[in-house]
Amino acid sequence: MTRQEALAVMAMLKTAYPNFYKNYSKDEINAAVDLWATMFADDPAYIVTEAVKSLMCTLKYPPTIADVKEKIAMITQPPATTEMEAWDMVRRAINYYHANETFANLPPMLQKIVGSPNHLREWALMDVETVNSVIQSNFMRSYKAKVAQEKEYAMLPSSTKQLIARLAQKYSLTEGKYEPLSKCTADADKM
Repeated sequence: MTRQEALAVMAMLKTAYPNFYKNYSKDEINAAVDLWATMFADDPAYIVTEAVKSLMCTLKYPPTIADVKEKIAMITQPPATTEMEAWDMVRRAINYYHANETFANLPPMLQKIVGSPNHLREWALMDVETVNSVIQSNFMRSYKAKVAQEKEYAMLPSSTKQLIARLAQKYSLTEGKYEPLSKCTADADKM
């Protein structure tokens, strides 16, 4: 979204919530427009506008940037698999002899949570009641946390995602190097 498009969104908010914005100075409005343009730079203006319009139907006060980001995520992302649906996929993948193939057929997020085909093999050897209670409970808790983490990450501005990627690369254990936090933050400040 460009600054001009952000200005149009702010004009819409000012019209919908006149009492909230009546004491804003021109500088405050410009600062708000600049902030919205920055925070929604990666989002098409028509999606931001639709998110704001849908929030205006339910909120008595102007939506925050977080409100709009959440609504955009709801509009643009397909409905997530429920915890029980995800567990059902994993439960069907539990297999001692074909764990590699069943693991490979799981969606990437479920593969991350399960960890490896070896876990599927270990679970296949366990008592069914243990798998359907303890393992299921632990999996569902991990799945819920992972979905929330990915949802939150998706709402971040691209500049923050780039910073996270650069910092993650510096801390990568596979590269065999470790840089002190002070150097990483100093490098991040230069970006």
